[in-house]
Amino acid sequence: MQKPLLLLSLILLCFSCEEKQQVDMILTNAKIYTVDAEFSNAEAFAIKDGKFVAVGTAEEIQEKYQASEVKNAGGSTVFPGFIDAHCHFYGLGLFKQSVNLFGTQSYDEVIQRIEAFQKERNMTFIIGRGWDQNDWTVKEFPTKDRLDKLFPDTPVVLMRIDGHAYLVNQKALDLAGITTKTKVDGGEIQQKNGKLTGVLVDNPMDLIDKIIPQPTRTQKIQALKEAEEECVSYGLTTISDAGLDKEIINLIDSLQKANALKMRVYAMISNTPENVAHYISKKPYKTDLLNVCSFKVYGDGALGSRGAALKESYADKENHFGAMVISPEDLSKLADRIAKTDYQMNTHAIGDSANYQVLKTYASALKGQQGRRWRIEHAQIIDETDFDLFKNKNIIPSVQPTHATSDMYWVADRLGEEREKGAYAYKKLLNISGQIALGTDFPVEDVSTFKTFYAAVARKDSKHYPESGYQMENALSREETLKGMTIWAAYSNFEENEKGSIEVGKFADFIILDKNIMEIPENEILNTTVKETYIAGEKVN
Repeated sequence: MQKPLLLLSLILLCFSCEEKQQVDMILTNAKIYTVDAEFSNAEAFAIKDGKFVAVGTAEEIQEKYQASEVKNAGGSTVFPGFIDAHCHFYGLGLFKQSVNLFGTQSYDEVIQRIEAFQKERNMTFIIGRGWDQNDWTVKEFPTKDRLDKLFPDTPVVLMRIDGHAYLVNQKALDLAGITTKTKVDGGEIQQKNGKLTGVLVDNPMDLIDKIIPQPTRTQKIQALKEAEEECVSYGLTTISDAGLDKEIINLIDSLQKANALKMRVYAMISNTPENVAHYISKKPYKTDLLNVCSFKVYGDGALGSRGAALKESYADKENHFGAMVISPEDLSKLADRIAKTDYQMNTHAIGDSANYQVLKTYASALKGQQGRRWRIEHAQIIDETDFDLFKNKNIIPSVQPTHATSDMYWVADRLGEEREKGAYAYKKLLNISGQIALGTDFPVEDVSTFKTFYAAVARKDSKHYPESGYQMENALSREETLKGMTIWAAYSNFEENEKGSIEVGKFADFIILDKNIMEIPENEILNTTVKETYIAGEKVN
């Protein structure tokens, strides 16, 4: 009797050994760039409960696992979900509800678009964004005169492409109480012949912000959902929103918990007294979809509007140096305060003077600490003598490759040829710091991840200009660029253990492309499209 029982036990044991593990999804027949430590490739992976449980060859995965959904990728290229390390997600959604002034080639075209928008919408308060006088034949700031004639009773607020200047009409100035005698530190209220031109740069813009009607809750939700729709179409599965107020952070959290918003959000808290007071005494807040553990601070303005703080005068405006929008004293006090908490500090720094000030402030505040990962957002213009300050392992440069290819047409006018050599120096920053986080700053730039990739690798814009690339000594390799859009971006957010690569235990965030951007000719990169985007193994595009 014992022998039959023993035989039966052996049969059952063998059967159990061969039984495959049940998972939710298997993807096979793909060229997978895992972006792991070895930058290895794979053919297949298995997903269970929203995470990768196995990565390997098709044979290995299919022998060990079975799933109700088996996806044959047909040889397509698969990457970890892209991460935009610096953007304005909520701002993109709001922008979609305003006048689109991007790409306008003249002030006449700006006026035409506003008139067409108002004819269709009949708004009581007109908001637009995207104009850039550097793209016009007359490269001077516009004035409000034509807006005053066309819209004498309707306030008009038009944000420059970089978000650091407004053009407003007289009605808006009156509502904000701005006159020729109004004084605001950290920016400029421009005047000409003793009269207001309607242009406000940096801090004075806050006076206008106070009179802009706030969107309703429904409009805010719509903005977030519209932004998500566009982002996932470009393969973004995590975005780092560079400056959100408590109310919007809470709204994002509630939508994510209700499964109404799939996008993972790294929310940088806007540096306002109210926000700082609310969060500074609390611990950082973290869910699978939302990470609130950093403060976003503005150091200076933008180069295009001559608000970036430079060590020496602007080449095209004598005795003008731009300005810090936060005083060195306040910057130091804030850094010291944040250094005593678990929060990260991420500071916008464009000009070489601003970068120097922020770098030195960080070094002082973090003396004796390790692993803080404080970020310099943009790190756009660095004095040759200051690059070594990025050797500080507490500091990470966070840059946007399309800024270089957008600004290259006029940056020499602002800086002069010698100072331009230290601008948009991404390869040099990478070599010194060891890693670099890549983003777009959308809606300042296009959301397109492929424009980001192309600009970093080819140093050309979407018109494939210039033919030989812009300052090619600072181009990134394709591997470096992919890391900057995935694992290094995740690292800059303290999230490298949960995303940024296709590895066991990490969130199953991945994308399938119609072309292999690691191998195709450079000029084909911009023609690449995302076939499918997955967040936690769920198809969202």
